[in-house]
Amino acid sequence: MNKPLSRCLAVSLLSLPIGSALAQPDMPSKVNIAFNRYNTYEELAAHLKAIAAAYPDLASLQSIGKTGEGRDMWVCTITGPKNGPGTGKPAMWIDGNVHGNEIQAGEAVLYTAWYLTKAYGHNDDLTKLLDNYTFYLLPSQNPDGRDYWFRGPNTPSSSRSNLRKEDDDRDGLFDEDPPNDLDGDGSITQMWKADPDGRWVRDRDDPRVFTRVDDDKKGEWTPLGSEGIDDDGDGRINEDGPGGDDMNRNWPSGWQPDYVQGGAGEFPFSDPEPRAIGMFILDHPNIAAVQSFHNAGGMILRGPGAQFRESYYPPQDVRVYDEIQRIGEQILPYYRAMVIYRDLYTVHGGFVNWTAEGLGIFSFTNELWNDEKYFQRAPGEGQDERQRMWVFRDKLQFGQAFKNFTEYNHPQYGAVLIGGLNRWSSRTTPTFMLEEECHRNFAFTMYHASQMPMLSFGRTEVAAEGPGLWRVTTEVRNENLIPSRAGVARMKNMGTPDLLIAEVSGGGTVVSAGTMNSWLDRQFDEDRTEPARLQVRGGIPGRGSVIFRYIVAAPEGSTLKLTYLAEKARTIEASVNLK
Repeated sequence: MNKPLSRCLAVSLLSLPIGSALAQPDMPSKVNIAFNRYNTYEELAAHLKAIAAAYPDLASLQSIGKTGEGRDMWVCTITGPKNGPGTGKPAMWIDGNVHGNEIQAGEAVLYTAWYLTKAYGHNDDLTKLLDNYTFYLLPSQNPDGRDYWFRGPNTPSSSRSNLRKEDDDRDGLFDEDPPNDLDGDGSITQMWKADPDGRWVRDRDDPRVFTRVDDDKKGEWTPLGSEGIDDDGDGRINEDGPGGDDMNRNWPSGWQPDYVQGGAGEFPFSDPEPRAIGMFILDHPNIAAVQSFHNAGGMILRGPGAQFRESYYPPQDVRVYDEIQRIGEQILPYYRAMVIYRDLYTVHGGFVNWTAEGLGIFSFTNELWNDEKYFQRAPGEGQDERQRMWVFRDKLQFGQAFKNFTEYNHPQYGAVLIGGLNRWSSRTTPTFMLEEECHRNFAFTMYHASQMPMLSFGRTEVAAEGPGLWRVTTEVRNENLIPSRAGVARMKNMGTPDLLIAEVSGGGTVVSAGTMNSWLDRQFDEDRTEPARLQVRGGIPGRGSVIFRYIVAAPEGSTLKLTYLAEKARTIEASVNLK
């Protein structure tokens, strides 16, 4: 009797060797990194060093400066060995963790370095990207803040700033009254005091939950705020903790002083970390794209950060931003494309505002993680969001995001309860979901990178205008979405205009040159200043071209060599025979 087909199929599948056509594509890395856990800054740096050592033909590592506490700021440069050195290719800057508590941003950058290096030579799309472009990766803009988030007791939102000492309470002392981890659990949670005139009661079914009573009723508890004591004896608690400036407010474009926007610093680039990053970016005008990672909220953000900066986003640039964000929403479920000031809040002196509005670089901030991803769906109509979150914390995180309330004899308040949601309870991606979060954001970043300029010479025609006189018409094309020069760069005279250089062999000269609107035009827009060195102020548009016409005086058989130079595109050359 014949065996059942299903049994035969099962036996056949079991007999297939590992690595067969049915196996998933395998791109093993020379560096083993787990992306189901978070790394301290020292661990991030060690992983980058391991990647650079394992892939010396692709990756190199340099410290671009020191933080306020003396930590190195490591930038990993990754590019393929083809098509010249990294500085001769369009580049993307990728960073994260400008706010110390936004730790998964560092993991997203590390994942990018790890995946790019292991994919080279194994994945055609990513190999092509590395051969044509360069990537500068800084996992943490704020190593000091990241270190303190891991080392010190914190909430999900604390350790946001750098650690520049500051006198928050104006008593002449610095950082002398921080939050205190009184119960020793590594997090700063909440304190509650039993109070017959309180406004809160504990839930009878779930004592972890406190609920405010109606105005006409009395409760049993009063919240005392974050866990801590009055360290400096001034009658207040936790009013002068560690930390100084919000380094996402310390950049030149649209900067406003501290009294307008807290955390701005004394002046743009006053903090050593933004200053080091700024110097690196200014020293690398080939940077054509910027990606910065934050948390949380599930957002793909572009500028402007303030309404009065709208003029820095001309329509031709907005079209580029809109298309990249549209694709991003497909790659990143539950993420929303947003404009910072319009859809979030006003930011003066933000990092991507400087790179976009001050340097003409197409720049995005991704806010990693949002609440809808807890259950891979949006909240339903009438659904109790609070209860929904408790299901996740209890059933999927097994209570690890909550510290049960315990009694504590407080020196100021007497008997209190201490407990509640710990620093892992929000903002950070749950570790079992971290690798997917990193990969999807990596994929979005690679799409953005794939749209950096890619120039080539296209159609070229030569015609004799008379003895020793030639008409040469040629086209420079850009196959990708991002132009070789942003609209804002032309409008605000940022950087260096593109340049088309013509050289004639055999003693010939360029008599006249300029641009044309169409191949059918009989006339062209002549540049009489220096026709052999045409400034192309608008660059080559995304997925478009510019047509150039030359009138050349040269003997038959001479060669016209054309070289197109752009800060944010690879140099291209073409030779035209005059005959």
